[in-house]
Amino acid sequence: RYGLQGRLFTMRKFRSMVPNAEQLKSSVENEADGLIFKNKNDFRVTRVGRFLRSTSLDEIPQFWNVLVGEMSLVGTRPPTADEVVKYNQRHWQRLNVKPGLTGEWQVNGRSKLTDFEKIVDLDLQYQKMIVHPLRIYYLFSDILRNLWTHWSVLSRE
Repeated sequence: RYGLQGRLFTMRKFRSMVPNAEQLKSSVENEADGLIFKNKNDFRVTRVGRFLRSTSLDEIPQFWNVLVGEMSLVGTRPPTADEVVKYNQRHWQRLNVKPGLTGEWQVNGRSKLTDFEKIVDLDLQYQKMIVHPLRIYYLFSDILRNLWTHWSVLSRE
């Protein structure tokens, strides 16, 4: 993934897809607009992976990235190599801050947002308002949303 100022780093994550997922990507329809790739029913996601993603547990290893200074708790989501090769000058502005575990578009849309330009708008808006109370708000909003998701998933079982 790409982090602050476009520096490459390895973003830690639990595997949620089959091992050859990248090779199978061309056989999956992209339901998003622009440079992001999303598909609600992606066949490459394993059963365990679906649970990990629905509860955001797949992102726990990213706390290591925070501890070593590659990420922050709140920031923009780090893009993949296949995304940044298509970036224009405006898109690169997303990398003016450290990537984070959560941020503006994750709290205010998450998987519902499919328009990459809207995600960029939210990321750039966050950068303009990068004050600590706002970061704390996003962090706690994300924690509460995840707790609500966990409760919803567990109450269905």
